[in-house]
Amino acid sequence: GHFPGNPLVPGVILAEALAQIAAIAAAGSETSPDGAPKFLLSAIRQMKFPAAARPNERIGLNAVKIAEAGQLLQFNVHASVGERLVAAGQIVLSRV
Repeated sequence: GHFPGNPLVPGVILAEALAQIAAIAAAGSETSPDGAPKFLLSAIRQMKFPAAARPNERIGLNAVKIAEAGQLLQFNVHASVGERLVAAGQIVLSRV
């Protein structure tokens, strides 16, 4: 475990999951002539982890696009366990 006797889901894993859900949301609204659209994680902004997520808890992920400029897409993201917020911030993706 990440902390023996007090395991939690690391923040980097939550941030990665939020980036992936943002990419899924972005891909759902785009088409690409050569297959599925591709995105890279460009920035993580103002990410906070107000409570711990524990192993075996069901984590809900949410991403809402708030801005687009050229090849960059910005999303408000949050992760929660039930009503408990475990991560929130912004993710910036770039089209490849």
